[in-house]
Amino acid sequence: MSSSIRTLAPRAALVAATGAAAVVLAACGGDGADRAAGGAGNGDAGGHAPAGTPSPQGAHNPQDVAFAQGMIPHHRQALEMARLAADRASSGTVKDLAGRIEKAQDPEIRTMTGWLKSWGEKVPGGAGGGGMDHSASGRSGMPGMPGMMGGEDMAALEKLSGKAFDVRFLTLMVEHHEGAVEMAETEQSKGRYAPAKAMAGDIVTAQNAEIGEMNKLLGKSESKSAG
Repeated sequence: MSSSIRTLAPRAALVAATGAAAVVLAACGGDGADRAAGGAGNGDAGGHAPAGTPSPQGAHNPQDVAFAQGMIPHHRQALEMARLAADRASSGTVKDLAGRIEKAQDPEIRTMTGWLKSWGEKVPGGAGGGGMDHSASGRSGMPGMPGMMGGEDMAALEKLSGKAFDVRFLTLMVEHHEGAVEMAETEQSKGRYAPAKAMAGDIVTAQNAEIGEMNKLLGKSESKSAG
């Protein structure tokens, strides 16, 4: 009996030690995964990924931050322009387009806001939660923001209605979309965060299609005006 007791004791100790080691390894592994998935607030969470391995979905870099911080106000201005169409546009097609723009871009703003908060980065402010500051005159007040309208453009658009509004809205929105596509293509080539790159791809596809649609509408408007 005493021999059996002596034999069981080391086995029990070995099992306990193995279990403790497993717990420690699991805890360490969890910390590493959390760092890779959640990212750090320094703008480059991918620093923890081993060289030569695919970036985890949660890794992001400064370009991803710049994309979200730039595209949020860009989208907000598009929403403001789209909402003007409800009361001012004469064309049902223009109103429908404006509604589609709002439906697509409002959720993207919320998604990008969530990314920035999770990364510990600043979320761009907006007048009334969705409007733009019109203090800038022309386009020069928005450096580094392709396609953004300045205060003069927006103020002029707000004063129009009917067919004049339709033409001006489409003209400005084409330019605005072209700027968004440019920003999205930069994210596609230089970004790291998989969901941001995927959103950028969606923006390029959807807004290029809308640019083509709006240019066709402008062609019809111009031909009618000339006639």
